Amino acid sequence: MLRRLILVLVWCCAAAVLTCAQEKTRTATDPNKYAVILSGASGDEEFAKRFKGWTAELRKALVERFGFDDSRVTVLSESPEGGASRATAEEVRRVFTSLKASAGAESTVFVFLIGHGTYDGRQAKFSLVGPDLAANEYAELLSNLPARRVVVFNMASASGEFIKPLSGRGRVVVTATRSGQEQNATRFPEHFIAALASRDADADQNGRVSVLEAFDFASRLTAEQYKRAGRLATEHALLDDSGDGVGHATAEGGDGALARTTYLDSLSVEQAAANAETGRLLRERERLEEEVEQLKSRKTLLPEAQYEAELERIFVTLAKVNRSIKRGAQ
Repeated sequence: MLRRLILVLVWCCAAAVLTCAQEKTRTATDPNKYAVILSGASGDEEFAKRFKGWTAELRKALVERFGFDDSRVTVLSESPEGGASRATAEEVRRVFTSLKASAGAESTVFVFLIGHGTYDGRQAKFSLVGPDLAANEYAELLSNLPARRVVVFNMASASGEFIKPLSGRGRVVVTATRSGQEQNATRFPEHFIAALASRDADADQNGRVSVLEAFDFASRLTAEQYKRAGRLATEHALLDDSGDGVGHATAEGGDGALARTTYLDSLSVEQAAANAETGRLLRERERLEEEVEQLKSRKTLLPEAQYEAELERIFVTLAKVNRSIKRGAQ
């Protein structure tokens, strides 16, 4: 009985250490990063709820995980809350005018478009509350920014037509569709936001998530969703960062180099290395937890002494792993 009590205490301490480590490894805010989230006109209640949820999750991830200063994240939405402004053409222009004055050459500006898009064969637009802005109008707003690096995620339908007008030196342009003809509502935003919270999105395991990694992760999960549903995919995401105005579904044709080295966080090399080691330890912790569950499932098949000895061995290893996590978080 005493042995079991000790094991329970070890387990509780391990959980407490993990929580402490996660709190301490949050990225410090970076004054050189700016984000604009445009959540456009929904059209009906179902999309309004979906867009609102995605917008809130995205903003939370940027501020709490990736070190964006709360005062440098601007949200425009159909039904603004908590100090946000309405997603109108006038407000979009005002926000970019403000960015022009506050951002500098060393700044990185991220622009996220969540909602519906349209394409009439001549112009591609993003649906706002009231009159919409066309792709060439967003291109003009971006060209006035002093920031050398701008990242645009247009995750709306018909967004593929935004690549050519927005393309330019120092820009990464991601679209949820490959053309203006793909006009069905998109699921890409859902999977992009999932990438921001998943360690699996960090493909090279360097403790950071690049724009390219988030794009690849979201594209793959979007395609898998259509496949599981037995439906023909109505969206095919593209990325352009070479400035040639031609997007690709993978890092090819000269695209991907800038996106690969543009990170959502702002970690130093040392911090990134520490995060990678913490990630390795967290994965080891998950493996040990699975081992505990597997052992529990075989409890009735094992002698009591053998079961408790195995459980103790795992918990002792778990305690060592969590001590290492704690040291890395201090």
